[in-house]
Amino acid sequence: MKIGILGTGGMAAALGGAWTAAGHDVVIGGRSRERAQRTAELVSAAGHGSLAAAARHGDVTLLAVPAADASQLVGSLAGDLAGRTVIDCTNAVVPTDEGLMLATGGATSVARQLAAAAPDAYVVKAFNLCHVSTWTLRPSTFENVPLAVPYCADHSAAAAATETLISSIGCTPAPCGGLARAAYLEATAALAIGLWWAGGQPRAAFPASAQV
Repeated sequence: MKIGILGTGGMAAALGGAWTAAGHDVVIGGRSRERAQRTAELVSAAGHGSLAAAARHGDVTLLAVPAADASQLVGSLAGDLAGRTVIDCTNAVVPTDEGLMLATGGATSVARQLAAAAPDAYVVKAFNLCHVSTWTLRPSTFENVPLAVPYCADHSAAAAATETLISSIGCTPAPCGGLARAAYLEATAALAIGLWWAGGQPRAAFPASAQV
């Protein structure tokens, strides 16, 4: 599958490396061509270039930029992203006196904002619940169980493409409904990250049901 990655940071490198190792055709795009080249070389990606070039390359486009920049960037590339699956892995979280909170206020999600900014793209929320280091594991298994990757999508073809990318790196797709439920994934990330920062283990709060 052809994948364009918008961004040159940790998530771009980690997921880009995982997908390249799985045999996908990955192009890294960034505002800085030099940083895009360095990230592409780091993960042995097929190519690098501008953000627009990466957007046009992919059957699927991963958005791996700061959440605060996401909507404006996607809006500026709306034409290039039309008809493509856009995976949003961002987390719009901010530290407050009451703990880590959602910058969106929880009334909407970054994913829904992206869908509004590029109405002809097929936005999916996925890959936002784990630390960047998780995506460098080969394979991502814990206690001999493949990592489940929750995602939210409105479009069936976009959901299928996302499941292909999840499965290709040894993980298990976990469909969680449409984009209307993406805010729940983003809120779960805020809770989990807050627990990690406090020295806790979020996964200990979700043991397998005795009924399973």
